Order: sequence, then structure tokens, then C-alpha cells
Amino acid sequence: MDKFSGQKGAAQYLYPPINPFDQRMMRVDGGHTIYVEQCGRPDGRPVVVLHGGPGGGCSPAMRRYFDPSVYRIILFDQRGCGRSRPHAAVTDNTTWHLVSDIETIRADLGIADWLVFGGSWGATLALVYGETHPDRVQGLILRGVFLMTRSELDWFYGGGAGKFWPETWARFCELVPEDERHDMIGAYHRRLFSGDLRMETRYARAWSAWENALASVYSNGSGGEAPGDYARAFARLENHYFMNAGFLEEDGQILRDAHKLHGIPGVIVQGRYDMICPPHAAWSLARAWPDCDLRMVRNAGHALSEPGISSELVRIMDEIAEG
Repeated sequence: MDKFSGQKGAAQYLYPPINPFDQRMMRVDGGHTIYVEQCGRPDGRPVVVLHGGPGGGCSPAMRRYFDPSVYRIILFDQRGCGRSRPHAAVTDNTTWHLVSDIETIRADLGIADWLVFGGSWGATLALVYGETHPDRVQGLILRGVFLMTRSELDWFYGGGAGKFWPETWARFCELVPEDERHDMIGAYHRRLFSGDLRMETRYARAWSAWENALASVYSNGSGGEAPGDYARAFARLENHYFMNAGFLEEDGQILRDAHKLHGIPGVIVQGRYDMICPPHAAWSLARAWPDCDLRMVRNAGHALSEPGISSELVRIMDEIAEG
């Protein structure tokens, strides 16, 4: 999960725009090629940035949370989205493929270990990566924690969040026959993978609009209309991962394995009024991972670009740079 809302007001907390010093297409297994970029200081402290979704892709704004005179900033488009190819593809596209890709990038760039920065689905992926390769992680900086549990999916796609946004939820549901609404993820799956490009795009835009409408605490309930290619990749990949429960071994796996993060410092930035990833997940993680610092941001929702969240993330990265 994740949408970068582009909300006004956040830019005042960010570093000025940064251009990459390295951009490359990297071949990985399964016929995928992923886009990777580096910016900031070539010999700086490495930090890898994991975007949300799955399927959200990275954006230039994501470079701006880091002091470019201190950090070597690595971003990449995960399989199937952004500039990675094939576009909107779900074959050989699982959490474990992405964990392997992160390791491929690290090794290819000659980095021994690094900071891992991720929000929403990016936080999920950061946690799974950290629990799989704890020796490669200097620290975790997470935002809008999503633990890929059935209860979180039920909240967002089973009507929980819809009780706060009934008119927006109704728009999301009205494209599906009533007898299929007990399983909205499954109902959208059948249409997002129908093989009919027009149908896939229509339902992808509706899927994306539902999530985007709830991203910001300042939302008016309108999710807008995303470009068709972007929406199709975003919706197909999210739906694919959610249909498969994130490809985890069991529900609650991330909390089950939180002990593997012992000794790894971390910070969680969580919007108090996050409608997409409610704060209970972040609180539960903080209880299971004593090495982390949970920072609740009042008057904030889910979006990376909300002023309170942006300012806290920049503050954290500056604190790490100074430490």
C-alpha cells in the first residue's frame, strides 16, 4: 500500500531536488529488468529506499528526505512497475523475489550493509528483508507500518475504512455485483486479470482511487483518476500480492519473526489518523521490537508527503547523519 499524494506544504521540510549520478537497468531472474538509481554522495552512508504499493514505483521526491552531502541514496522500481520491465507483470513477482533483488542491488553496488528506509508496503518489505538478512541492515526507518495480515486487508477491503468514508467506499463497491462484494479483493482480481485491457484499466483506476482518496488526513474523499498505465501496474501488483497474503508463510509472520531484528536500531513514523494502515500495527511491532522508537504524528494520515510525516522523517535522517 502507498500513494504519494503530492500534498502542498510538505516540500518546505525536504532537501532541494537531487539528480542521480548513476542510473541503470539491472537484469534479475524470471525475465525481469529493474530500474536502479543512485544520488547524493557516492562515498556517503548508503540508504536504500523501498517504495510502496506493491506497484507504486519510486519518484524524484523520495530522494529529498536525505542530506545529499551525507547519504548515498539508492532507489529502485520493484518488479513490474515504474521503469522496470515487463510492465504490470506478476509472473515471478513475489516478496521473496523482491528480497532477492534488494540483495542483488546491494552486492552489485559493492555495499556491505545499509540503512533501509520504507513506507507502507515499503515498510513491509523492509521488515521482511531485515528479518531475512539482519547482518546487512544498519537500521530501519519505517513509515505507515503495514504487516500484511488478514485483519489489515479486511479493514481496508472489507468495509472497516469504508465506515469512515461511506460515499467513497460505495463508489469502489458499485463496480462489483452485490453477490461478489463479500470478497472485494477477489472480485477486482477477476477484472484486473481479465485479459481485456479496457476493463483492466477501468478497474485499476477505481482500485487506485479508493486508496488514494484515503491517503491524506486532509482528503475530501476524491481519489482522482490516475494515468491508465500507472494505475494498471499499481492495482494489478497490489491485488496480486494481497490475493496471496504477501507470499508469507503464515498470517502474522512479521511479528512472529520480530526477534530476528534484535540489535537493529529502528524508528517508526506513524500517522495517528492513518486510514490505510491504522496505528495498531505500528504499536504491535514496537512492542515486539524493543530496539525501535515509535513516533506517532498527530493530525497526520498515511501519505509520505504530509507535512508532519515529512518533517519527522527528515529530522530522523538528520539525527542519524549527526550521530
